[in-house]
Amino acid sequence: MAAVNSDFWAGKRVLLTGHTGFKGAWASIWLARMGAQVTGLALPPDQSPSLFQLAGVHELIESRFVDLRNPHAVSAAVSGRTFDLVLHMAAQAIVRTSIEDPVGAFSANVMGTAHLLQALRDQPELKAVLVVTSDKVYANAETGRAFQEADPLGGKDPYSASKAATEIVVQSFARTYFDAWGVPVGTARGGNVIGGGDYSRDRLTADIVRAAQAGEAVVLRHPEATRPWQHVLDCLAGYFRHLESLASDPETPRALNFGPRPGGPSVSVGELATLGVEALGGQPWRHERDPNSIEAKSLAIDATLAREALGFESRLEAPEAVTLTMEWYRRQGEGIAARALCEEQIAAYEGRPSSERDLVLAVD
Repeated sequence: MAAVNSDFWAGKRVLLTGHTGFKGAWASIWLARMGAQVTGLALPPDQSPSLFQLAGVHELIESRFVDLRNPHAVSAAVSGRTFDLVLHMAAQAIVRTSIEDPVGAFSANVMGTAHLLQALRDQPELKAVLVVTSDKVYANAETGRAFQEADPLGGKDPYSASKAATEIVVQSFARTYFDAWGVPVGTARGGNVIGGGDYSRDRLTADIVRAAQAGEAVVLRHPEATRPWQHVLDCLAGYFRHLESLASDPETPRALNFGPRPGGPSVSVGELATLGVEALGGQPWRHERDPNSIEAKSLAIDATLAREALGFESRLEAPEAVTLTMEWYRRQGEGIAARALCEEQIAAYEGRPSSERDLVLAVD
């Protein structure tokens, strides 16, 4: 299977939104490692600790705190700069938060994307844009069938609906403006991502780590639910390969799913929590059902098209992704520097030893 092309990224001027988030921080570290010139746009981290702060991401890229819901701020941040590639990951990404504040979710995810695309219309050297949406963009009838890219979009909760609406916004801007200029604009529909350094509220791995550190049992609402778990490195590698292909091959599909390999072992929420608890030495998880929950019980996506079009598929099966994730938290808790851990895991994923530095103990 095709790997990320480091030579492609060397020297590329990349606009990365959402660089202060979990996936964005990993993307920043990896892109900087490959020699890309990265400008990050995002709100300040909304949790503490955050991987952005722990890994010193601001030392690796140009970091700018910008609210994408403000069109004037977005335009000002982009104006006067020239970018080759754009990876748009900034979003309100938590389902339960979107239920608490639906208007905020639509404002951030739909209008934030529209504001960014509007600002990018003045980028004369732009080669390609990739907007990250979600595996939850599909109309989910709970049949258990893995969704394919041509399936109908939908969303019965504000987060899912906002991401499906974002797909339509992207298509409209692409067909009205960017296609005529020869600038492909695509969307990436990623699965449920796990990995070290995620401290977000209402994220399963973060909740497991917090509970283990406090000596408490993590509470699960739907232990029987299944999700397309994917390690952050697999997910980001898919995004990078998609952008590489969009920039070089006009036949590249505009929308692609990124998730576990078809036929790989599935892991339920309860099984993932058990693996995490065992790795960290925490208390057994506890089940407290939420009768008002509207979250999908089953969710699966078919990533066959990414394999056929890009020669890309995930390398890490779900159990291995969980092990790698918990190993990151365990070693970080022992004092290993967060950035060093990320660089080590990126290097191992790339299949070559880390050249930047040896792992060192974090110091105050």
